[in-house]
Amino acid sequence: MVEYERIRLENPDEQYQVIVGQGNFSIFACDDIFRLLLTTVPGIKCAVAMNEAVPRLTRVTGNDEILKELAAKNASLIGAGHVFVIMMEGAFPINVLGALKSHPAVVTLYVATANPVEIILAKTDLGSAVIGAVDGASATRIETEEERRERRELCEKLGYRLD
Repeated sequence: MVEYERIRLENPDEQYQVIVGQGNFSIFACDDIFRLLLTTVPGIKCAVAMNEAVPRLTRVTGNDEILKELAAKNASLIGAGHVFVIMMEGAFPINVLGALKSHPAVVTLYVATANPVEIILAKTDLGSAVIGAVDGASATRIETEEERRERRELCEKLGYRLD
């Protein structure tokens, strides 16, 4: 039998960036992903929490106590083995996703956002698995020319040229 559950991640006022993924070799990966973040974006504040399948605990490392607490709480809420949660400030996911995807202990990434996030879980007798993530609200219309211009201005303000 499979039961499904929806978990709403905690991110007060959506002020932090959140990345949820799955990896392997948790005793190594938690600390190594943290080091990867530090070397990819100097000055980043971040925390990594990763659920260990055996001995069934959540490992946590980071350089900010609030982010460590949030990462640990969110990983524990998800509960699925080898799932990790990154909470970060001072960088956007786009700044670290390439490095994360190439890390040998990272199997997949489910979501990277500052939007409200819900994780969809499937639960069996063995444990839980992340089925997917809901990243913010659903789109309801196509952007206008004015909204397109505003989007591009924001990208440039953030340092990303589109033309």
